[in-house]
Amino acid sequence: MEPQNHNPNSYPVEFSVDYPDRTLNRLTTFFRIFVAIPILILYGTVSGSSGTWENAAGDQVKYASGGTGGLLFVAPLLMILFRQKYPRWWFDWNLELQRFGNRVLAYLALMDDRYPSTDDHQSVHLDYIYPNVPQDLNRWLPLIKWLLAIPHYIVLAFLTLAAIVVLFIAWLAILFTGHYPRSMFGFVEGVVRWYNRVAGYAFTLVTDQYPPFRLSA
Repeated sequence: MEPQNHNPNSYPVEFSVDYPDRTLNRLTTFFRIFVAIPILILYGTVSGSSGTWENAAGDQVKYASGGTGGLLFVAPLLMILFRQKYPRWWFDWNLELQRFGNRVLAYLALMDDRYPSTDDHQSVHLDYIYPNVPQDLNRWLPLIKWLLAIPHYIVLAFLTLAAIVVLFIAWLAILFTGHYPRSMFGFVEGVVRWYNRVAGYAFTLVTDQYPPFRLSA
């Protein structure tokens, strides 16, 4: 589904989480990592990219899909490269899987105390526009986007470490006050937004616009 109110001046991959301006559940916050185990298992089954199957001769055959944690990557790359097409259902699969993963991540990051839904968007919003491939995407660029994004990987490594520290402080704040400090919430949201922009550029291949080096929308 395409975003309803896309700002043409913003980055093509848009991400936000509604700030929970209410008292959060302290009990589930305290045990969040354990409470999240069932949805993590479910997400793992959906996003898993390897397994085994039995052929007609009864032999066990191992397989691995050309994806990135369940995201379709190699197949869209080849279609963009050779056919200048991005099948809509592949696009929709990547978008919905990322939305689901972001709901799980937001729950783990204490940004929402409602259990992640498998289909409802809840408080987590991720959108990107379905590309007109011949017009919007360079057919050769997908071959090197993952390489061009290396500076972002380095920055995100440091931002992730900072986010872990912020999450621990936010966890304590919620336990004592019932509220997620807004400035900390904004920082964590910005780090996740950065991740989604890099994923949209380098792995789901929905835009050729290089991701900005910023946390804000």
